[in-house]
Amino acid sequence: MTITTTTQGWQAKLQLGFEQRSTKTVLASRSQRGPLAVQRPFYPEGDVCHAYVLHPPGGVVGGDCLQMDFQVDPAAHALLTTPGATKFYRSAGLQAQQHQHFHVTQGCLEWLPQENIFFPGANTALHSAIHLDATAQYIGWEIHCLGRPVIGETFAQGRALFRTALYRDGKPLLLDRLLIADETALHTAAGLRGQPVMATLLATPATPELLEAVRPHCQDIANGSAGVTLFNGVLVVRYLGNSTAQAQRLFRQLWQIIRPLVTGRSATPPRIWNT
Repeated sequence: MTITTTTQGWQAKLQLGFEQRSTKTVLASRSQRGPLAVQRPFYPEGDVCHAYVLHPPGGVVGGDCLQMDFQVDPAAHALLTTPGATKFYRSAGLQAQQHQHFHVTQGCLEWLPQENIFFPGANTALHSAIHLDATAQYIGWEIHCLGRPVIGETFAQGRALFRTALYRDGKPLLLDRLLIADETALHTAAGLRGQPVMATLLATPATPELLEAVRPHCQDIANGSAGVTLFNGVLVVRYLGNSTAQAQRLFRQLWQIIRPLVTGRSATPPRIWNT
């Protein structure tokens, strides 16, 4: 994946390595540059490492580049989230970038962040690459809000590029790309169909039994819609609507079902979700 950087704006990078030691997963390595950090891990489950990724400035502007590289080693299990929404502000021309590179080797990674909010006039590119080995487990979601629907603000101007690539043993399982480059894309059938909030949840390895367990919860959603598919051993849930809170509630509800069937563990929500 090509990363284009600029000398303007924050150039931030966070590298985390998780290892299984004795009876629990530990944050074994950490390297950070610029305004990206991680809090001291929590262990509400005893052995699974829960960690919160922080971006202290609270917003991303044109010229900023945020890179997050997470490595999960054999038998390790890490759950990462964020304490609040990430805001992408209006740009005077420079692009803001966020790159996520996840590598899981015979372990488990759960990436369950809060939503991204894109202000009108933002120029952004978000790239996620997830590399799994043959037995690795992954559950992750991304929730994006274009504009601020709660105040009637639309993403009438701006540019947002979203790319997600999921691989197992180097073979692509999912290659996803969406470009919102003008207001027309907000209303097309292949775009957002007039809805400001879109979200995707991925879980693997998944089975037909998991698909059937999740499907009923994606039906009859007020002021929105959701669908679920299964291919290449990946469960894919997509949401379109007008509320990030609704997307979060749906995905957290589904996570309660998905986690035991994918990881063999009951769902233990991060403590910060209760605040």
